Amino acid sequence: MSPDHLVSMANQIARFFAHRGEARAVAEIADHLQKFWDPRMRRAIGSHLAAGGAGLDPLARKAVEALMQDVRPSQNT
Repeated sequence: MSPDHLVSMANQIARFFAHRGEARAVAEIADHLQKFWDPRMRRAIGSHLAAGGAGLDPLARKAVEALMQDVRPSQNT
């Protein structure tokens, strides 16, 4: 899946949760990505973030940062 498509999807999720306030939205976006995105998708959006994260909504960016901090080696597969 292309980084542009993943960014678009992450931004849609961020818009959905944005009304809940920053802290709660970021946690819920990260939770959604963890529960519903394939590990390959999570790795790809993490790689996109590491390369600068172009196009990511600020809430989506923070959620991906939080998600990447929580990733353990066993979760990378």
